[in-house]
Amino acid sequence: MATTPNRPVKTVETASAMLAAIKAEGRLTLPELATELGLAKSTVHRHLETLENLNLVVRDGDAYRIGLRLLDLGLHAQNERQLYHVAMPKVDELADKTGEKVWCITEEHGRSVHLYGASGEHSVQTHARKGQRGYLHQLAAGKAILSTLPRAQIDEIVASHGLPKRTENTITDPDELFDNLERITERGYAFNREESVPRLNSVGVPITNPDGRAVGAISVSGPAHRVKDERFTDTLPDLLLGATNEIEINLSHA
Repeated sequence: MATTPNRPVKTVETASAMLAAIKAEGRLTLPELATELGLAKSTVHRHLETLENLNLVVRDGDAYRIGLRLLDLGLHAQNERQLYHVAMPKVDELADKTGEKVWCITEEHGRSVHLYGASGEHSVQTHARKGQRGYLHQLAAGKAILSTLPRAQIDEIVASHGLPKRTENTITDPDELFDNLERITERGYAFNREESVPRLNSVGVPITNPDGRAVGAISVSGPAHRVKDERFTDTLPDLLLGATNEIEINLSHA
């Protein structure tokens, strides 16, 4: 996990905050950005000029939006992950078999990152998207990853990011989380019972290295009225366990 530097570079922090704010809103004017971040307009203007010169933002009338240079950087980051290339065909296969939404996620700096997803014939739309950063404890795949990590690292993740609530079913108590993770470790897969999206259930299985620590995880998600009973507790976990086993073998020889 990343640590906070003793002397952070303020200009870099400000630029990062500006990019995040523009991304969240889609487009922001200079006055809107100054208000959003609580900065002087002159400060925001200097940063925007630099970001525009670097092609990281683009002026669109009187507003600014994210520049496509960041697409190039993002695609490079994705392509550098061996997990992405190895997991992709199995994710596609699972989506075709189950008819549901399938995601491969990984962990970076204590947060989940959606690396690759595929939609089955009957999959539903949610807020999840490629590149999205989230909270591990809210996701079946995220809990699957956490279940393979040392207790000290999980404690550090919880201390850094907390256990924010997304739905009424999200686990927000550390003791409950650790009890849940113990059960996941025992059976090899995690359940998400409407913990990230109301009326949506999912199953997640970790993808581990030879040391037993997760390099990522795969999940299958679908409406609670469809992903339930034996399909939820047996059929989908078995499919995921088979898929992740193949991915682990392929990763070890990649």
